[in-house]
Amino acid sequence: MVGFKTDIARTVVRHRGWIAVAWLIACAALLSATGRLDQALDVSARIDGSEAAQVESLLATRFYSPFAYYAVLVVAGVPSPDSGEGARLLEQVVTVINGVPGVTRSFSYLDISDTLFLASGAPGTFVVVGLDPKNGPLDVLIPRLRAATEPLQNRLRQAFPDVALRWTGDAALNSDLRRTSTEEARAAEQRVLPVTIALLLLAFGAVAAAILPVLTGVLAIVIALGAAVLLAERWPLSILLVNVVSMIGLGLGIDYALLTVSRFRESLSAGPIAAAEEAARHAGHTVLLSGAAVAIGFAALLIVPVNELRSVAVGGLLVVVASVALAATLLPALLAWVGRWIDAGRLKYLPPWRLSEKRWRSWGDRVAKNPKLILLLAGTPVLLLALQAPRMNTAIPRGNWLPPRMESARAVRDLEAMGRGGIIQTTRIVVEFPAGTTVLQPEGWAATWRLIDSLAADPHVTQVRFLPGATKGPGPNPILLSLLPRDVRRSFITDDGRAALVEVIPRQNVEPNELTQWVRKLRTADPALLTGLGGVKLRVGGLPAFNADYEDAVAGRFSGIVLLIVLGTLAALSVGFRSVLIPIKAVALNLLSVAAAFGALVLVFQDGYGAGWMGIAGPTDGVFPAVPILVFCTVFGLSMDYEVFFVARVAEARRAGMDEADALKEGLAKTAGVITSAAAIMIAVFAAFALGDFLLIKMLGFALATAVFLDATVVRIAIGPALLRLAGRWNWWPGDADGISIADRKRVEPGEERGLSLHD
Repeated sequence: MVGFKTDIARTVVRHRGWIAVAWLIACAALLSATGRLDQALDVSARIDGSEAAQVESLLATRFYSPFAYYAVLVVAGVPSPDSGEGARLLEQVVTVINGVPGVTRSFSYLDISDTLFLASGAPGTFVVVGLDPKNGPLDVLIPRLRAATEPLQNRLRQAFPDVALRWTGDAALNSDLRRTSTEEARAAEQRVLPVTIALLLLAFGAVAAAILPVLTGVLAIVIALGAAVLLAERWPLSILLVNVVSMIGLGLGIDYALLTVSRFRESLSAGPIAAAEEAARHAGHTVLLSGAAVAIGFAALLIVPVNELRSVAVGGLLVVVASVALAATLLPALLAWVGRWIDAGRLKYLPPWRLSEKRWRSWGDRVAKNPKLILLLAGTPVLLLALQAPRMNTAIPRGNWLPPRMESARAVRDLEAMGRGGIIQTTRIVVEFPAGTTVLQPEGWAATWRLIDSLAADPHVTQVRFLPGATKGPGPNPILLSLLPRDVRRSFITDDGRAALVEVIPRQNVEPNELTQWVRKLRTADPALLTGLGGVKLRVGGLPAFNADYEDAVAGRFSGIVLLIVLGTLAALSVGFRSVLIPIKAVALNLLSVAAAFGALVLVFQDGYGAGWMGIAGPTDGVFPAVPILVFCTVFGLSMDYEVFFVARVAEARRAGMDEADALKEGLAKTAGVITSAAAIMIAVFAAFALGDFLLIKMLGFALATAVFLDATVVRIAIGPALLRLAGRWNWWPGDADGISIADRKRVEPGEERGLSLHD
C-alpha cells in the first residue's frame, strides 16, 4: 500500500505535462458547453408519479384540455372588462396573446361573463392562457409571451398610463424562481470571490499561494456545470443545481486546494518535486476520503422522486468529483512547476490574531489536560441549540416570501390588490365516475353538484367552478351547454363523460400551508360521502396539491436518507482509518453539527429571532421541505472534511511514535489553522448566498454557514479533540498501542513501524 500510493503520487508529478494538457482540453470543451446552460436546464419542478402530475396528464390526454398547462396574464390599471372601454382593451390583449406560438387558447371575461374576472379592489382583470408543451418547454414559452405583451403594454400606456401586463401562474413562477436563483448564484460568486482571496491571503501570507485555491474552485465549477449541460441532453436536470454547484464548488474546491497547498509548503524544504509528491500522496488520500463522504450525502438524494433534488444530487456529485480530481492531480502538477515561487508576493504585515502552530499546540495541551471540562463547556451550548431541531416545521413558509423583483411575484400582488389572489392557488379536482355512469346523466350530474356544494361550504374556499354558465338541477341544461365554446366544455368534461373537472379557488388570505393541509384532508375523505355516489374516484391537482406531494415525497424519505448516509459514511471511514471508534465518533459529531444548524434555522427563520438581520420581515412559521434534506446531505459530508483533516494528522503522528497527548497537540498544531481558514472561506461562500432575495436559498445558505461555523470552531477544535483524548488508545482499535493494525504490522519489516503513515 505504501509503495502503491507513492507510485501514484510520483506518476502524477512526473507526468505533470500530460496531466495539464488533458485538463486544459477538458476545461476548454466543458467551458464551451456552459454557454448552453440556461437552455439546457429545466426550470419546472416535477414529482414522478405524484397525484398532481396525474391530474395534469389526465387533463392533457383524456380531456384534451387546452388549459392542462396554463399561465395567467394579469392586466392591472385598466377599466373593468364589463365596460365598453375595458372590453375593447381586453380584445386587443387577447388578440396579441392568441397569436403567440405555443398558446392553445385564452379564456377571459370576453368568453363568459363570469364575475371572477371582475376586480373587487384595484381596477383590472386577468386572462387564463393555455400553453402547449409540445411547442417548447414552458420556461421557453414564458419569455416568448412576455416579449409579445411588452410592446403592447407600451402602446396601451398612451391611453392608460397605469396599465401593467404581467405574467404569473405555475409556469411563470417556476421560471422566475429558478432563473432568479441562478442570477443570485452568479451575484453571490462575484460578492464572495474578493472575500475569499482576502481570507486566503491571511491564511497563506502570500499572493501566489492564495491564487491557486481560487483557480481550483473556479475550475471545479466550470467543469461541473459543463458536464451537467452534457448530461442534460440525455436526462432532464433542474436549473437549481447551478446554486449547489456554485456554493459547493467554491467552498469544497478551495478547501481541498487549501489542504494540498498547505501540505506542499510544509514539505518544501525537501525540494519542489519531493514536496509535490508529498502533497499528492498525503493530502491526496485525505481529500479522496473526504470527497467520498461528501459524495455519499449527495448520492443519497437520488432516491427522492423530485427532479429538483435529483438534479442537486447530480450537480453535487459532479462538483465533488471535479474538486477531488483537481486537488489530487492538476494541483500537485502545478505546484511542482511553481516550486518556491509559491511564496511570491509575501505579505509583510499580518493581523496579530492569526494563530500560529505554537498557539494551537498550546491549546492542544489544554485539551489534553482537561478533556472533560472542555467537553462540558463546548458541548453544552451546541447541545442546547441542537435541542431546538425537533421543533422544525417543514412546510411552505407563510407570508409573501417571493422575491419582490420577479415579474410573476408583482403579478401576484396585482391580483391580491384586485381581490383575486386565490387564482394562483386554484385546486383542480378530477371526478372519475364508475362504469355505466357519466356526468351528463342525472345521477352523475347530481353527484358532481353535491361535491361542489360540499366544497363551496368550506371556509377555505371562495368559489367553485364547474361548467361556466351551467345551472344546478336534476340534469345539465343542453341550451346553456351548447352556448359554451367547445374548447371550454372539453376542459371540464371528457368526450365520453366519464370524468369531470371541478376547480376550487381558495380565499385570498388563506396561507399556502393551510391549503396544503386542506388538500391532504380532501384526498383522505370518502368520495362516496362527498358525492353521494359509490365508486367515484377523486384526484386532486393544482399548486396546493403539488406542494403537498412535494412535502410528502421529501418527508417520506428523510429517515431512509439519513440511515443511508450514516451507514455509508461509517463504511467509508472504517476503511479509510481502519478503526471502529473513529468513524462512530465522527458520525455522532456530524449529527450534532447538523442538529445545531437545524436549531439555528428554527430560531432565526421559523421563530423570527434576528429575522431582520436576515432581511426577512418576521417569523416564517415554517421551513421549506427541501431545506432540511439538502442541509443534511450537504453538511454531513462537508463536516467530515474537518474530521478527516484533523484525525488523519493525529493518527499520522501517533503512528510516528508519539503518545496520545503529543499526537493530539501535533494534530491540532498542523491542521487547526487549515481548518479555521477553510471554514472561514466556506462560511463566506454560504453567507453570500444567504444575502439574496430567494428565501429557499437564503435558508439553505444560513443553515450551511451556521453548521460549518459550529463544526469548525467548537466541534472539531474542542469537542472532537476532547473525545479523542478521553478515548485514548481505543481510538485506533483494532490496532495496537502504536495505532498499527495487525494486518499492517505483518506487511512492514521489523523496525519500520514508527515511520508508517495513516495514509499507507
